Amino acid sequence: RMEGHGLYQLPTGTEYRGALWDGMFHGQGELRFPQGGTYRARWHRGVPTQGKFIFADGLEYEEKEWHYCDGYDRRFYTEICSGFKPPGTPQLTNLEPPNTIPEGCYDCGDGFYDPETRVVVDYKLRFLRNADEEQHGWILRSCPRAGAGRAGGQPKP
Repeated sequence: RMEGHGLYQLPTGTEYRGALWDGMFHGQGELRFPQGGTYRARWHRGVPTQGKFIFADGLEYEEKEWHYCDGYDRRFYTEICSGFKPPGTPQLTNLEPPNTIPEGCYDCGDGFYDPETRVVVDYKLRFLRNADEEQHGWILRSCPRAGAGRAGGQPKP
């Protein structure tokens, strides 16, 4: 069994770095995801007891007061940190430069979605998953599609 401190790579490409005990995550450790996010946590017998998710761009998830991308404030994290670009220079994604979305597809955050095949591929065009009905509807309503820019927000109540 794995014991001590180490690195464990999961089949998905996610890496765990940290303390191990009896083959489980135990103590301080972090999961590093292929898309760049990190989950830092204190683990007890394989279960996180306290932790924090940090997105690839440095944005930290706040469980209680989370207002980022809530539909009312449509700014990207880079716009919150650095301000808006000059008029006439729209920022359509958090990435600069943005990914080029293949024709007929949507950028769903972790890759591209083709509504014809209902398949999501990563940004290197490798298969990620098949979208179910709920994901399909959410992507069509919420995600930017090739040539269309960013999805619309909603007015504050």
